[in-house]
Amino acid sequence: MSQIPVLEVNRLSGGYSTKRPVLHDINFHVEPGEMVGLIGLNGAGKSTTMKHILGLMSPQQGEIRVQGQSRNEASQSYHSSIAFVPESPLLYEELTVREHLEFTARSYGVDREQFEKRSERLLKLFHMTDKVNSLSMHLSKGMRQKVMIMCAFIAKPPLYIIDEPFLGLDPLGIRSLLDFMMEMKSEGSSILLSSHILSTIENYCDRFIVLHQGVIIAQGTLAEIQAQVGRPDATLEQLFYILVQGGE
Repeated sequence: MSQIPVLEVNRLSGGYSTKRPVLHDINFHVEPGEMVGLIGLNGAGKSTTMKHILGLMSPQQGEIRVQGQSRNEASQSYHSSIAFVPESPLLYEELTVREHLEFTARSYGVDREQFEKRSERLLKLFHMTDKVNSLSMHLSKGMRQKVMIMCAFIAKPPLYIIDEPFLGLDPLGIRSLLDFMMEMKSEGSSILLSSHILSTIENYCDRFIVLHQGVIIAQGTLAEIQAQVGRPDATLEQLFYILVQGGE
Protein backbone atom coordinates (compact mmCIF):
# COMPACT_ATOMS: atom_id res chain seq x y z
CA MET A 1 0.00 0.00 0.00
CA SER A 2 1.30 3.45 -0.92
CA GLN A 3 2.84 5.54 1.85
CA ILE A 4 1.67 8.77 0.20
CA PRO A 5 -1.51 10.09 1.90
CA VAL A 6 -4.56 9.90 -0.31
CA LEU A 7 -5.49 13.41 0.84
CA GLU A 8 -3.17 16.14 2.10
CA VAL A 9 -4.48 19.51 3.24
CA ASN A 10 -1.58 21.83 4.00
CA ARG A 11 -1.92 25.27 5.61
CA LEU A 12 -5.30 25.83 3.99
CA SER A 13 -6.97 29.19 4.49
CA GLY A 14 -10.01 30.14 2.48
CA GLY A 15 -13.66 31.03 2.29
CA TYR A 16 -16.07 33.17 0.36
CA SER A 17 -14.27 36.48 0.92
CA THR A 18 -10.56 37.29 1.01
CA LYS A 19 -11.26 39.81 3.76
CA ARG A 20 -13.03 37.29 6.02
CA PRO A 21 -11.66 33.76 5.52
CA VAL A 22 -13.71 30.91 7.02
CA LEU A 23 -10.75 28.53 7.36
CA HIS A 24 -7.52 29.44 9.10
CA ASP A 25 -4.31 27.46 8.47
CA ILE A 26 -5.92 24.00 8.28
CA ASN A 27 -3.58 20.99 8.25
CA PHE A 28 -4.61 17.33 8.07
CA HIS A 29 -4.25 14.20 5.97
CA VAL A 30 -6.11 10.97 5.22
CA GLU A 31 -4.14 7.76 4.69
CA PRO A 32 -5.02 4.90 2.30
CA GLY A 33 -7.72 2.68 3.78
CA GLU A 34 -8.56 5.18 6.54
CA MET A 35 -11.89 6.70 7.58
CA VAL A 36 -11.57 10.13 9.18
CA GLY A 37 -14.46 11.93 10.85
CA LEU A 38 -14.66 15.70 10.33
CA ILE A 39 -16.80 17.10 13.15
CA GLY A 40 -17.85 20.56 14.27
CA LEU A 41 -20.79 22.83 15.01
CA ASN A 42 -22.86 24.36 12.22
CA GLY A 43 -20.75 27.08 10.63
CA ALA A 44 -17.45 25.59 11.82
CA GLY A 45 -16.16 25.31 8.24
CA LYS A 46 -16.74 21.61 7.47
CA SER A 47 -18.61 22.16 4.20
CA THR A 48 -16.19 24.92 3.20
CA THR A 49 -13.29 22.52 3.74
CA MET A 50 -15.00 19.92 1.54
CA LYS A 51 -15.71 22.48 -1.19
CA HIS A 52 -12.01 23.37 -1.30
CA ILE A 53 -11.05 19.69 -1.58
CA LEU A 54 -13.59 19.18 -4.37
CA GLY A 55 -12.24 22.18 -6.27
CA LEU A 56 -15.45 24.18 -5.95
CA MET A 57 -13.51 26.89 -4.11
CA SER A 58 -9.91 28.04 -4.56
CA PRO A 59 -7.62 28.32 -1.53
CA GLN A 60 -6.57 31.78 -0.46
CA GLN A 61 -3.48 30.15 1.01
CA GLY A 62 -2.02 26.66 1.18
CA GLU A 63 -2.55 23.62 -1.02
CA ILE A 64 -4.55 20.41 -1.32
CA ARG A 65 -3.17 17.22 -2.83
CA VAL A 66 -5.00 14.02 -3.76
CA GLN A 67 -2.71 11.04 -4.31
CA GLY A 68 0.23 13.45 -4.34
CA GLN A 69 -1.16 15.73 -7.05
CA SER A 70 -2.74 19.16 -6.84
CA ARG A 71 -5.72 20.15 -8.99
CA ASN A 72 -3.53 22.61 -10.92
CA GLU A 73 -0.97 19.92 -11.75
CA ALA A 74 -3.39 17.22 -12.95
CA SER A 75 -7.01 18.34 -12.96
CA GLN A 76 -8.54 15.25 -14.59
CA SER A 77 -6.63 12.77 -12.44
CA TYR A 78 -7.39 14.83 -9.31
CA HIS A 79 -11.15 14.91 -9.88
CA SER A 80 -11.44 11.29 -11.03
CA SER A 81 -9.88 10.22 -7.73
CA ILE A 82 -12.77 11.67 -5.68
CA ALA A 83 -16.43 10.76 -5.26
CA PHE A 84 -18.72 13.09 -3.33
CA VAL A 85 -21.95 12.48 -1.42
CA PRO A 86 -23.53 15.87 -0.56
CA GLU A 87 -25.78 16.60 2.39
CA SER A 88 -28.79 17.24 0.14
CA PRO A 89 -29.45 14.93 -2.84
CA LEU A 90 -28.96 16.59 -6.23
CA LEU A 91 -30.43 14.52 -9.07
CA TYR A 92 -31.74 15.02 -12.60
CA GLU A 93 -35.50 14.80 -12.19
CA GLU A 94 -36.17 13.18 -15.56
CA LEU A 95 -33.51 10.47 -15.28
CA THR A 96 -34.25 7.07 -13.76
CA VAL A 97 -32.24 5.50 -10.97
CA ARG A 98 -30.46 3.23 -13.49
CA GLU A 99 -29.69 6.17 -15.79
CA HIS A 100 -28.06 8.04 -12.90
CA LEU A 101 -25.89 5.01 -12.13
CA GLU A 102 -24.98 4.53 -15.80
CA PHE A 103 -24.11 8.21 -16.23
CA THR A 104 -21.82 8.14 -13.18
CA ALA A 105 -20.16 4.88 -14.23
CA ARG A 106 -19.37 6.26 -17.69
CA SER A 107 -17.96 9.45 -16.17
CA TYR A 108 -15.52 7.41 -14.07
CA GLY A 109 -14.65 4.95 -16.84
CA VAL A 110 -16.27 1.91 -15.20
CA ASP A 111 -16.62 -0.88 -17.78
CA ARG A 112 -19.97 -2.55 -18.50
CA GLU A 113 -19.23 -5.79 -16.68
CA GLN A 114 -18.17 -4.00 -13.52
CA PHE A 115 -21.13 -1.64 -13.80
CA GLU A 116 -23.65 -4.49 -13.93
CA LYS A 117 -22.02 -6.28 -11.01
CA ARG A 118 -21.71 -3.21 -8.80
CA SER A 119 -25.13 -1.76 -9.61
CA GLU A 120 -26.91 -5.04 -8.88
CA ARG A 121 -25.15 -5.30 -5.53
CA LEU A 122 -25.85 -1.70 -4.54
CA LEU A 123 -29.51 -1.85 -5.57
CA LYS A 124 -30.01 -4.92 -3.39
CA LEU A 125 -28.01 -3.51 -0.50
CA PHE A 126 -30.03 -0.28 -0.37
CA HIS A 127 -33.35 -1.99 -1.19
CA MET A 128 -33.80 -0.02 -4.40
CA THR A 129 -34.12 -2.84 -6.95
CA ASP A 130 -37.84 -2.20 -7.47
CA LYS A 131 -37.13 1.52 -8.05
CA VAL A 132 -34.43 1.07 -10.69
CA ASN A 133 -36.64 2.37 -13.52
CA SER A 134 -38.32 5.13 -11.49
CA LEU A 135 -37.70 8.77 -12.33
CA SER A 136 -35.90 10.59 -9.52
CA MET A 137 -38.76 13.12 -9.30
CA HIS A 138 -40.97 10.30 -8.01
CA LEU A 139 -38.60 9.22 -5.22
CA SER A 140 -38.78 10.17 -1.55
CA LYS A 141 -35.95 12.23 -0.05
CA GLY A 142 -34.47 9.13 1.56
CA MET A 143 -34.52 7.25 -1.73
CA ARG A 144 -32.93 10.20 -3.53
CA GLN A 145 -30.17 10.16 -0.92
CA LYS A 146 -29.66 6.45 -1.57
CA VAL A 147 -29.23 7.18 -5.29
CA MET A 148 -26.52 9.74 -4.50
CA ILE A 149 -24.76 7.22 -2.29
CA MET A 150 -25.00 4.44 -4.89
CA CYS A 151 -23.61 6.76 -7.58
CA ALA A 152 -20.58 7.50 -5.40
CA PHE A 153 -19.91 3.87 -4.60
CA ILE A 154 -20.32 2.59 -8.13
CA ALA A 155 -17.23 4.62 -9.10
CA LYS A 156 -14.88 3.10 -6.47
CA PRO A 157 -12.33 5.96 -6.48
CA PRO A 158 -9.46 6.19 -3.95
CA LEU A 159 -11.18 8.95 -1.94
CA TYR A 160 -14.77 9.50 -0.80
CA ILE A 161 -15.90 12.87 0.55
CA ILE A 162 -19.18 12.28 2.39
CA ASP A 163 -21.16 15.13 3.96
CA GLU A 164 -23.90 14.25 6.49
CA PRO A 165 -24.96 11.07 4.65
CA PHE A 166 -27.38 9.80 7.31
CA LEU A 167 -29.93 12.60 6.90
CA GLY A 168 -33.14 11.20 5.45
CA LEU A 169 -32.02 7.57 5.61
CA ASP A 170 -34.03 4.99 7.51
CA PRO A 171 -32.24 2.79 10.10
CA LEU A 172 -31.74 -0.01 7.57
CA GLY A 173 -30.28 2.44 5.05
CA ILE A 174 -27.87 3.80 7.68
CA ARG A 175 -26.71 0.29 8.55
CA SER A 176 -26.25 -0.60 4.85
CA LEU A 177 -24.22 2.56 4.29
CA LEU A 178 -21.98 1.98 7.30
CA ASP A 179 -21.34 -1.64 6.36
CA PHE A 180 -20.49 -0.70 2.78
CA MET A 181 -18.16 2.12 3.87
CA MET A 182 -16.29 -0.37 6.04
CA GLU A 183 -16.05 -2.73 3.07
CA MET A 184 -14.65 0.02 0.84
CA LYS A 185 -12.18 0.95 3.58
CA SER A 186 -11.00 -2.67 3.87
CA GLU A 187 -10.35 -2.65 0.11
CA GLY A 188 -8.09 0.40 0.44
CA SER A 189 -10.40 3.35 -0.26
CA SER A 190 -10.22 6.37 2.04
CA ILE A 191 -13.18 8.27 3.46
CA LEU A 192 -13.50 11.79 4.86
CA LEU A 193 -16.87 11.77 6.63
CA SER A 194 -18.72 14.72 8.14
CA SER A 195 -21.55 13.91 10.55
CA HIS A 196 -23.29 15.26 13.63
CA ILE A 197 -24.20 11.74 14.80
CA LEU A 198 -21.07 11.36 16.92
CA SER A 199 -22.24 8.28 18.79
CA THR A 200 -22.42 6.41 15.48
CA ILE A 201 -19.20 7.49 13.80
CA GLU A 202 -17.20 6.97 17.03
CA ASN A 203 -17.32 3.24 16.34
CA TYR A 204 -16.36 3.46 12.67
CA CYS A 205 -13.77 6.20 12.14
CA ASP A 206 -10.05 5.63 12.67
CA ARG A 207 -9.35 9.27 13.53
CA PHE A 208 -11.24 12.50 14.09
CA ILE A 209 -10.73 16.17 13.22
CA VAL A 210 -12.52 18.68 15.43
CA LEU A 211 -13.07 21.94 13.56
CA HIS A 212 -14.25 24.99 15.49
CA GLN A 213 -14.64 28.50 14.08
CA GLY A 214 -12.45 27.60 11.11
CA VAL A 215 -9.60 26.21 13.20
CA ILE A 216 -8.66 22.61 14.00
CA ILE A 217 -8.73 22.41 17.80
CA ALA A 218 -8.06 18.67 18.07
CA GLN A 219 -7.28 15.73 15.83
CA GLY A 220 -6.22 12.13 16.27
CA THR A 221 -7.60 8.80 17.40
CA LEU A 222 -10.24 8.70 20.11
CA ALA A 223 -7.53 7.75 22.63
CA GLU A 224 -5.32 10.65 21.53
CA ILE A 225 -8.13 13.19 21.89
CA GLN A 226 -9.08 11.69 25.25
CA ALA A 227 -5.46 12.22 26.34
CA GLN A 228 -5.46 15.80 25.04
CA VAL A 229 -8.61 16.63 26.99
CA GLY A 230 -7.56 14.62 30.05
CA ARG A 231 -10.68 12.42 29.99
CA PRO A 232 -9.56 8.84 29.25
CA ASP A 233 -13.06 7.38 29.59
CA ALA A 234 -15.02 10.07 27.72
CA THR A 235 -17.06 9.34 24.62
CA LEU A 236 -16.49 11.27 21.40
CA GLU A 237 -19.65 13.27 22.07
CA GLN A 238 -18.45 14.23 25.57
CA LEU A 239 -15.01 15.19 24.25
CA PHE A 240 -16.58 17.31 21.54
CA TYR A 241 -18.71 19.25 24.02
CA ILE A 242 -15.67 19.90 26.24
CA LEU A 243 -13.54 21.07 23.32
CA VAL A 244 -16.05 23.46 21.72
CA GLN A 245 -17.06 24.93 25.07
CA GLY A 246 -13.46 25.73 25.96
CA GLY A 247 -12.99 23.04 28.58
CA GLU A 248 -16.18 23.67 30.51
